[in-house]
Amino acid sequence: MSPAMTGLPRQDFAYPSGLSDKVLRLQNIMRKTVDAKPGSPCRITLQDAEPGETVLPLSYQSHDVLAPCALRSAVYVREAAAQAAAYRDELPPVFADRPVELRLFNQDAMLVGADMNFNPGVKGKIEAAFARLEIA
Repeated sequence: MSPAMTGLPRQDFAYPSGLSDKVLRLQNIMRKTVDAKPGSPCRITLQDAEPGETVLPLSYQSHDVLAPCALRSAVYVREAAAQAAAYRDELPPVFADRPVELRLFNQDAMLVGADMNFNPGVKGKIEAAFARLEIA
């Protein structure tokens, strides 16, 4: 199986544009100007934001399930991101030159495996994971 990866849908981050820093902070969101690349991987575009661009670091429920393995973590979203990126048969640019943690879940939303790897080995690990019948 060839991996297909898409960024998070823009509508998952349905805050109106132009909110003040104060209003964003009330929603547990910050506005940050990027000063180096890599360093701010956008979860919508699956690319690192460019220096000078603004990103919104925020808390995101990445594995939103009613199970012990629900996950919430910090993510970056480009403030100007418009549409989720899609990649098939190739890894998104955001995977380059950084460690990638793979978490494997079964049909019951339970964590059944994990791995950490650097590109280029990560594509093979993803393909091997989805070849396992118990991985959902």
